[in-house]
Amino acid sequence: MKKVFLIAIVVLGLSTTLQAQSIRFGVKAGANFANQNGDTPPAFESKESITSYHAGLVAEVKLLDGFAIQPELLYSTQGATYKNAVEEFKNELGYLSIPVVAKIGLSKSLNLELGPQASFLLSEKDNVDLEDSKTFEFGVVGGLGLNITKNLFIQARYGLGLTEATKDADIKNSTIQLSAGIMF
Repeated sequence: MKKVFLIAIVVLGLSTTLQAQSIRFGVKAGANFANQNGDTPPAFESKESITSYHAGLVAEVKLLDGFAIQPELLYSTQGATYKNAVEEFKNELGYLSIPVVAKIGLSKSLNLELGPQASFLLSEKDNVDLEDSKTFEFGVVGGLGLNITKNLFIQARYGLGLTEATKDADIKNSTIQLSAGIMF
């Protein structure tokens, strides 16, 4: 009888905990202001940031009042433009990025967002040899999110690659992302 009573309490506790968690799904898109930190390849004199984009799916798992986990699945383009006296080379890398951020409520509508990000290289623009770039990148992201309404939000984030983006140079991606999205 004690076992049945204990099992009933555990099941009731788990069902109450699961009901307190809510999961919402959405979409987001926005602009990337991307650059590559590190050594400029010797053949080029300078590098400049590029403006690109990101878009994808968002999920929000509310664990506590004022705290949620937000995994995302994004297509994100990053890179930089390299220049010398003769040519200009735009190194644009297309990634499938998976950030998983902790959302900490600073107020009813403002959130601090921090977490890791794994990115898988899908494409390189301008007929660059794909073997020059690494196909996996690990990084961190951090920023702020603002809930405009219950369903509409905007975000500003900074992403920093912790692993090198290419095999031949000490270059890491860095990206400022401005996003808008809707939760369903």
